[in-house]
Amino acid sequence: MHSTDSPSNLIVTGGAGFIGSNLTLALQEKFPDARLTVIDDFRSGDFKNLAGYRGDLVAQNLATLDWREKFGDEQFDAIFHLASITDTTNHDQFEQVHDNVESFRRLLNFARPTTTRIIYASSASTYGAVTEASTESNGAAPANVYSFSKVIMDNIARRAAAESPDWIIIGLRYFNVYGPREAHKGVPASMVYHLAQQIKAGQRPRIFKHGEQKRDFIYVKDAVEGSIRALDAHTSGIYNLGTGEARSFNELVDVLNKCLGTSFQPDYIDNPHAHYQNFTQADLTNAHSALGYEARFALEDGVRDYMQWLYGSQAS
Repeated sequence: MHSTDSPSNLIVTGGAGFIGSNLTLALQEKFPDARLTVIDDFRSGDFKNLAGYRGDLVAQNLATLDWREKFGDEQFDAIFHLASITDTTNHDQFEQVHDNVESFRRLLNFARPTTTRIIYASSASTYGAVTEASTESNGAAPANVYSFSKVIMDNIARRAAAESPDWIIIGLRYFNVYGPREAHKGVPASMVYHLAQQIKAGQRPRIFKHGEQKRDFIYVKDAVEGSIRALDAHTSGIYNLGTGEARSFNELVDVLNKCLGTSFQPDYIDNPHAHYQNFTQADLTNAHSALGYEARFALEDGVRDYMQWLYGSQAS
């Protein structure tokens, strides 16, 4: 596929999940003539996220899927691989590493003979505890087994790309994504969602003492835009997708209060997590040059758009 052509056949794994469903529906809108296939086992997805979807859906666990048997010699322009065990609180090391890594390995083995472009979800959590903006060349320091599984995926992606120079494999390190179609995740949903729900219920928003932890909050529409731009990238690589700005939880509460017309003070609680990322910020230099990516939604804009989607006209 040349960047001038529209893709005609695309797969999104994890397409019923949070980022995956937003991506799937955006692809459907951008390339109305393309054949779309979602693969999802609904462990962390929900059919309601795909309201209005017109494509195919294969319900399968990717850790055991025989791609060749399922798709034969069908040619795809690209495969977006967003499926993984996304519950970072699932500490079953075997399950996390096995399912996330083996799913990816099976996909790579299927795509290798045809050098089908792979665009997969890595994670900003691979950087671990940092105090300044993360660049892709920084070493990995995964604090939980979910992040560790993503590090192994990055390792095998780099190896595969190095062995086949004409095969483009792109990893995307999504930072702290929030936005429509995440509510089904429950506890792992974003802080933006949970704090908004608390405020709407008339409660003070609960954040860890003393609210100065900072996050690069990226609106899901920007995450999707960056992912679609990877269709046109000319070389393999792993890229950060964030806004490039770190904003504190205290600031987030202020932004939510403004959008919701409320004035709740934060309720500061102790942080029970031993391995907590107190700071995340994406260095976007590489994403900008390789993908032409820049975030369009600052925190204020993303939260306003999201509150409108969640609560309709009540959000100002």
